[in-house]
Amino acid sequence: MNVNGNSFSLAYSPCPNDTYIFAALTNGLLDDAPRVRVVLDDVEQLNAAAARGAFEITKISYGAIPFLMDRYRILRAGGALGRGCGPLLVARPGHGERIEDFAGKRIAIPGERTTAFLLLQLALGGAPAVVVERFDRIVDAVARGEADAGLIIHESRFTYRDAGLVSVADLGAWWEDASGAPIPLGAILVRDDVTESDASAINTAIRRSLAFARTAEAAIMPYVRRHAFEMNEEVMRQHIGLYVNDYSDDVGESGMAAVRELFARAHAARLLPAAVNARFLA
Repeated sequence: MNVNGNSFSLAYSPCPNDTYIFAALTNGLLDDAPRVRVVLDDVEQLNAAAARGAFEITKISYGAIPFLMDRYRILRAGGALGRGCGPLLVARPGHGERIEDFAGKRIAIPGERTTAFLLLQLALGGAPAVVVERFDRIVDAVARGEADAGLIIHESRFTYRDAGLVSVADLGAWWEDASGAPIPLGAILVRDDVTESDASAINTAIRRSLAFARTAEAAIMPYVRRHAFEMNEEVMRQHIGLYVNDYSDDVGESGMAAVRELFARAHAARLLPAAVNARFLA
C-alpha cells in the first residue's frame, strides 16, 4: 500500500495483454491499492521514455532493459514471458523461404530496442537493414512492398495471413530450440527512487489486478476492447490467452534464468556493450 497517499506514474501498451492485466488497478477496482496515473503508448515509445526515466512504473521490452538497469529494477509480476509466443518474420509469398534469405534485405521492425529485434539479430548473427514502423503498420508495409519482410509482434501474429503474407521464421521457436528457455518479451520496471516497500506494494497490486481480471472478466473487458488496435473479439481472446500466463503472475526462477540467458547471449554476440546484471525486485 502507498502509505504516503501519493500516486505513481504507470505506463503500458494498449495491447490486450497489458490492458487485461492492469485494468482493475487502473480503474480503481482494487481496495487499498496504490493510486496510479496511467499513460498508454506503443512499446517502442515506452522504451524511449524509460531511457529518460519518464515514468515510475513502466512496461518495457527486455531488449531495452540492458540500457536501463542504472535507474530501474524489474518487477516479478505483470510481464510477458512464455513459450510459443515469440515474434514472427513474415514476407510476401515467393520472396524468401528461410531467415537467411533476408540477411541483406530490408526488414520492417517494431523498434530497435524491442526484444523482437534483439532475437532477430541473434538468429541472423548480426544486424540487417531495417526500417522502423509501429507494430500495427508492419503487415501493411510488407504487403505494399515497402519492406522485403516484417518482424511482427502482438495482434499482428494472428492477422498477417489476412494480408496474404507467409511466415518465414518463428523467432520464439528459434530461441526455445537454441536455449531451451521460455521467451522473455517484456517486463514491468520500477524506478529506483520508488521505495522498496512501495515497489513491493505495486508488485502485489499488479498480481491482484490480474487475479481480478481472471475472476471478473465482464468488469474489465470493456476497457480492453476500448484500447485494442484489433477489435475482433476472437483475436483479443487469442492474444490474452497467449501472452497472459503463469509468468505474468510471477516471473519465477525459470523466467529469471531465461532473462539472464538472453542477455548473456546478446553480450557474447556483441549486441550489448557490457555484461548486464538483471536487477529483479526481491
